[in-house]
Amino acid sequence: MDLADLVIQDADVVDGSGAPAYRADVAVKGGRIVAIVQEAAAAGCQRPRGTRELDAEGLVLSPGFIDMHAHSDLALLRDPDHSAKAAQGVTLEVLGQDGLSYAPADDRTLAEVRRTIAGWNGHGDDIAFDWRSVGEYLDRLDHGFDGQGIAVNAAYLVPQGTVRMLAVGWEDREATPQELDRMRELVADGLRQGAVGMSSGLTYTPGMYARDAELTALCRVVAEHGGYYCPHHRSYGAGALQAYEEMVALTREAGCPLHLAHATMNFGVNEGKAPELLALLDKALAQGADITLDTYPYTPGCTTLAALLPSWAGEGGPEALLARLRDDATAGRIRHHLEVLGSDGCHGVPVDWDTVEISGVNDPALGAYVGRTVLESAGARGEEPWATARRLLVEDRLGPTILQHVGHEENVRAIMRHRAHTGGSDGILHGAKPHPRAYGTFPRYLGHYVRESGVLTLEECVARLTGRPAARLRLPDRGLVREGYRADLVLFDPATVAAGSTFAAPRTLPTGIPHVLIDGRFVVEDGRRTDVLAGRAVRRTA
Repeated sequence: MDLADLVIQDADVVDGSGAPAYRADVAVKGGRIVAIVQEAAAAGCQRPRGTRELDAEGLVLSPGFIDMHAHSDLALLRDPDHSAKAAQGVTLEVLGQDGLSYAPADDRTLAEVRRTIAGWNGHGDDIAFDWRSVGEYLDRLDHGFDGQGIAVNAAYLVPQGTVRMLAVGWEDREATPQELDRMRELVADGLRQGAVGMSSGLTYTPGMYARDAELTALCRVVAEHGGYYCPHHRSYGAGALQAYEEMVALTREAGCPLHLAHATMNFGVNEGKAPELLALLDKALAQGADITLDTYPYTPGCTTLAALLPSWAGEGGPEALLARLRDDATAGRIRHHLEVLGSDGCHGVPVDWDTVEISGVNDPALGAYVGRTVLESAGARGEEPWATARRLLVEDRLGPTILQHVGHEENVRAIMRHRAHTGGSDGILHGAKPHPRAYGTFPRYLGHYVRESGVLTLEECVARLTGRPAARLRLPDRGLVREGYRADLVLFDPATVAAGSTFAAPRTLPTGIPHVLIDGRFVVEDGRRTDVLAGRAVRRTA
């Protein structure tokens, strides 16, 4: 064969299919894998030669990791380095999650969504919002920094909540036939422009105001265009199993593939109940449903403080919510729903302020609250926790993000073993003390849950992080180590790979991942981020 650009020699290839590892030389040319010569066959043929030859003795070579649930919608345009993901071996992120992102939009909704998810991504004052359609946003990702691109590849889901903002606004009511037609067209446009599917955030306003018939109608559009539906469903707490059943039923009716976002069973009411969820999924799969899911390998969740509030409080948009919080009588009603009834925003479970840790604020003057639970800060101030939470929401204009310590390790392990499982970080990069999953999800899977705990074999784990998500995304040339496939590759040391990030130091980079390539170019080399910007928008092709 012709001289390759790069030959990775003597690697232990874990190819993303779940098949056993094998020793091989892998040759890369023009951004693609052009030859794989297994050790067993090497005696009968010439080893590939390359302009550069990399000794991978002791390292595993796998496809690049695919983060099926990412919140890097602005981070990829803000930070050319983006080591939070690149250093983990992530070569593709799926954006537009939880029904809220920045396209499609008009001037009104763009301002509203920027305010609504400022806790996820910041206000974006440093970003030129020079797009309105999904296609224009994907073009912006392609252009990246001075036309060079972005740190890692990115796919996009049409956000149903943002679509509802455009067509209906912030009212809690059924859409009119004309509004539903407009939502159908907005979703279809986004898919035609390259989105891979549609997301929902059904505990976030205004997406949660959609009834099942509306969601089913939109899912039919998604199915017609070859995409999938990715819901953050209506409850991960008191009504979790019913919420999962709802998503399975409506996607079956619509004939639409289903991918369950951060599929957890949280709060005390769901301790030990993961087998009930898995039985539900197994029954649906046996009946022909097309279902996958993603999880992060941690027990705490992460969202905005405002997301815990009852849905009626958010009707009318961010300014209307702030006005309700400022009014003593209405704020008292909100508190009653939160602390006594269990609001729909808090998954039907009365809030336990000792589990709600402030992880970020937009106003630096409020930084003293970060890293402490609402209960701790309230105690230090000699006031009720609701008074502390209310003050934070108003003074930071809905900006605070939280860690919510409501998960269960046995549920996490049971769900990650399921055959429909894929990996997703749900990583929020904004804030002074983000969840460590943003920097540690993929090495934690490989280090803690493979090497240390034995919950998954190495081959099983890599398949969940590469081949299986690529199949869900219908990517014909990614997710496997195969000749002809794109050279999005990771080299890691199975004996040392580990997440460096912790709850105390969440932005610490991982260890044991010396090399990461996108399109055959080193994004990470010898453990250091290069200046290569090989990432592009990955558009739906089938």
